[in-house]
Amino acid sequence: MDKIAIWVTIGIYIILMAVIGITQGKKAKSIADITVGGRNAGAWLSALSYGTAYFSAVMFVGYAGGTGKGYGLWGILAGLGNAVFGSWLAWKVLARRTRDTSYRLKIKTMPQFLEKRYSSESMRLFACIVIFIFLIPYSASVYKGLASVAEVLLGINVDICMIIIAVVAALLLVFGGYLVQARADFMQGIVMMFGVALLIICVVRCDAVGGFEGLKEYANTLGTQPSASNGLPKLNASQWISLWATVLMTSFGTWGLPQMVTKYFGIKDDKQAKKGITISTFFAFLVAGGGYFIGSLCYRYFTYAQLNDPADPGYIAQDYIVPNMLKESGLPSVLLGIVLVLLIAASVSTLCSVTLTASSTLTIDFIKHFKKDLSGEKSSLIIKVLCVIFVICSYVIANTDTAILDMMSYSWGIISGSFLAPYVVALYWKKMNTKGAWAGIIGGFVIAVIPAAAKLMTSFTANETVVWLAGKGPVFACIAMAASIALCFIVSASTKATNEKETEFFYTGDVHKVEAK
Repeated sequence: MDKIAIWVTIGIYIILMAVIGITQGKKAKSIADITVGGRNAGAWLSALSYGTAYFSAVMFVGYAGGTGKGYGLWGILAGLGNAVFGSWLAWKVLARRTRDTSYRLKIKTMPQFLEKRYSSESMRLFACIVIFIFLIPYSASVYKGLASVAEVLLGINVDICMIIIAVVAALLLVFGGYLVQARADFMQGIVMMFGVALLIICVVRCDAVGGFEGLKEYANTLGTQPSASNGLPKLNASQWISLWATVLMTSFGTWGLPQMVTKYFGIKDDKQAKKGITISTFFAFLVAGGGYFIGSLCYRYFTYAQLNDPADPGYIAQDYIVPNMLKESGLPSVLLGIVLVLLIAASVSTLCSVTLTASSTLTIDFIKHFKKDLSGEKSSLIIKVLCVIFVICSYVIANTDTAILDMMSYSWGIISGSFLAPYVVALYWKKMNTKGAWAGIIGGFVIAVIPAAAKLMTSFTANETVVWLAGKGPVFACIAMAASIALCFIVSASTKATNEKETEFFYTGDVHKVEAK
């Protein structure tokens, strides 16, 4: 009976998404509707679409469990960083300028932005290939995050769960792309906020945590060793570096991710962009702050050995920490159903954003480069077909033996390490030139790809250095982003000034209100 209630809750969610897909999909008439929603999205639609693309089962399961295990209550810093740097500051710095520039030049993808800013067709093609290839691991990590929860709470085969999320995501995208996705994200964003609020209340009140008195006791319990993550542990220098690397990567990493940047493209006007700052920040504080807070309580549920010693009979793998916490919390079946819907909603919206970005980029920036006479109708069809192919590829990669946190850090690190600097600096500095952009892209890519390459090498060698490098994705991601910014400035400043052609679209600092298009 309990599982029936859970499945009924999930079924209602799927039906609701299908209704949104069918009714809203009829409004998608052009390729602009599919990719940027006709540039007609209001503040709530844009902000919740941004937030639901930001946070998925990867955060709730992989990162929340990992930071809780490694840093105890200090792991909450990641959620606060996501809200302050990844949402508030990102919208404050990027939203209005990006919306204005993309509108005036009819830019639909991030590679198009790079080509128009730097007059480099080869840069657009390189960006297209990197984005399509390295968004697949991130998409796969979304599958794994949700599957681990379903396996623990429902006892169902992980493949069945991954197939469900793949089908729902594919249907939403095939029905109408961004137009449908944004409206679905609005509903899913409401579900996520409601679900996280309920979850926090129930987890804090459960026997394992012991209410506010239990929280106070937990916070005052300092680990006697630097590695003992109980409450607020005494972290050593290496652990502080790793924690802040995670905070910075998951916060500033969004600044260079194409699926996040394109959310600004679809904003209706400047007024809506300003409102979006507050909405996206509130959403991030609740959802990310709540998610990491729940993960930080893992030592109230399990012993240090259970979380850190693989030889312990009760050992729990990192990707299964949060699912087992939810199981131990004794949540009512309906709430478990809501939690699963919350995670499905978060995962589907993220998967949709990633898939649509990768597929539209490959179509608009790569296929149309070689087939210039491709009509808008055929382009839309190709995007939808590629969406399905991308979802299938992600499902295949998700079945490999790679931790959620690792897959996400490789993807975010490589893409943001390569493109954050050329994109952000271009909005503010006119002297940024093509050579500087290439230096930033190549430098960031080479640095960020090191952990991913090391992970591939672990299939052939157990060398300690290689294994160590494979686990340092967040650290290398931060180094890559910083190095890329430095290279952009140094090379641009030391080479010839940017010519007029390269800066003809440059943002002037005045945000003009424009009609939706």
